[in-house]
Amino acid sequence: MSLPIEIFGDVVVVHAPDELSGDAADTLAGYLASLERNQVVFDLDGAELIASQGLEAILDAQDRLRELGGDVKIATANRYNRKILEMTRLDQQLEVFGSVIDAVKSYC
Repeated sequence: MSLPIEIFGDVVVVHAPDELSGDAADTLAGYLASLERNQVVFDLDGAELIASQGLEAILDAQDRLRELGGDVKIATANRYNRKILEMTRLDQQLEVFGSVIDAVKSYC
């Protein structure tokens, strides 16, 4: 798996694929945990479909990164993606920010 990334100091921003389901979701947690940095912002703005497998993968990534002393935070201004996080109550388990910049700054 290869997703577009941006690096801001010790933080890596990973931009989600259009569809976060199936094979993409299956490899996501391992991909996020294998990055050179363990402070990750996962940008969901570009995701048009987020399946339950994708949500599970984000939580798995959070567990793996926390074991490494890091974390994963979510950035999305997309109201539909925010609603998915609210309805599944993942917004209570993950830190969710309205912008990538706010999520990156939260690591400081």
